[in-house]
Amino acid sequence: MTNAPSLALRVTVLLTAAQLPAFVFAWIVMFVLGLAKVGGFNASFDEMASVRVSALVNGSLVRGEDGLGKIEPTRELQAEIQRVPGLLFAVFDPVRMQPLAGSSPKLVSKLASLAEIRADHLHFTMGDEQWPGSSGHMMFRVTPVGLMQVALYGQKFRPEDIFFSLENDLAWVSTYLIVAMLTTFGLAWIVVRRGLTPLRAVAGEVARIDMNSLRQRLPTSGVPIEIAPLVDGMNEALMRLDAGVERQRRFTANAAHELRTPLAIMRARLENAKASTLKSELLGEASQLRSIVEQMLVAARLTEGQTTLDRRIDLEQSVRQIVSNFLPLAMDCNRFIDFESSAASVIVRGNQRAIDCVVTNLIDNALRSEPKDGTILVRIDDHGVIAVIDHGEGVAPTFREMVFEPFWRKSESGTGLGLAIAKEIIDAHGGRIWVEETPGGGATFKIALTLLQE
Repeated sequence: MTNAPSLALRVTVLLTAAQLPAFVFAWIVMFVLGLAKVGGFNASFDEMASVRVSALVNGSLVRGEDGLGKIEPTRELQAEIQRVPGLLFAVFDPVRMQPLAGSSPKLVSKLASLAEIRADHLHFTMGDEQWPGSSGHMMFRVTPVGLMQVALYGQKFRPEDIFFSLENDLAWVSTYLIVAMLTTFGLAWIVVRRGLTPLRAVAGEVARIDMNSLRQRLPTSGVPIEIAPLVDGMNEALMRLDAGVERQRRFTANAAHELRTPLAIMRARLENAKASTLKSELLGEASQLRSIVEQMLVAARLTEGQTTLDRRIDLEQSVRQIVSNFLPLAMDCNRFIDFESSAASVIVRGNQRAIDCVVTNLIDNALRSEPKDGTILVRIDDHGVIAVIDHGEGVAPTFREMVFEPFWRKSESGTGLGLAIAKEIIDAHGGRIWVEETPGGGATFKIALTLLQE
């Protein structure tokens, strides 16, 4: 799945891009106001033609033998003169203050004195023409013969003049548009980013929610009305999810609690039965079932907050006792178990019963994996890491993360729940559980818990 551009970037780009159609729309509105002669606006369709006709005059400027500029109408300008017989044009040299040869004498006579003013942009009327509503236009232009004052009068509109006029105005204000669009982009980016702050705050709250904090609800105060329906919908979803998980946890806890009694009775009857291979196998299966049920019950109680994780636990003493309890079962299965500790006392903080359940599960699994007459080793180092080492088939590298997933099983035997519950318990303690390869073959399961400083 590819990441889409950020919302802030998309909104900023759209706002910036909107400047160009906004300029075109404003240009149309101003032109319409000019046609209607509203306020100080003044415009006409014929005035639009000045851009196109001025370009035709510019294209007709050449230098004569004397080195001075003159007007030699091109075919396009001649065609325009034929189309508009009343068209007048004149070009003035601002240095010599003289009109160029080929200029309309009538227009020259009217504008000779005005040319001396060197007006950058001038609109004018002639004769009986009423103001406003000018059709005369004079301005400085860069031409093939240098900077000249080009004057037009009597030009007539053609449909394509709309595009020529718009293009000219865009070129005229291009610097303004570029600066305005860059400024808009920067300001819009800042404003949009600040406007999305409540959404980022909600996203941060969502990121902190996990299976142990489903009761948490997203804050609705200060949330914009556009985001409020999303926040309300997520809160309702969290409510339904919390209720579903709560039912599942209650069921798990109740099931584990109900299974304890029949398992205890079954184990007691098996212990009183005559010694046999079947008895040993059944006792092993019963031990595994009891371990899983105990883990389920402990995990449920930890999740419900019915028990604490702040007890001081001496790992060396606790694990040694568990190993001692497993000795008879190991001997019945024709296997051996050793215990090593590099310190006389290793203190951690947590729940005694929960950690005991996890260690019991790991030792029980190791005994099942260990070949007959083999020895599993349970070791605790100075850093509080518990290692349960067997010499069986081991766990392939590709499966070392999957073994902690619910219902994952390497073979048809087992439930695939023990290690998943063990990981849930260790995670609740802020610790880590993982599996490595035993040198020479086998699996080494390790638990790392935080040591208490004496």
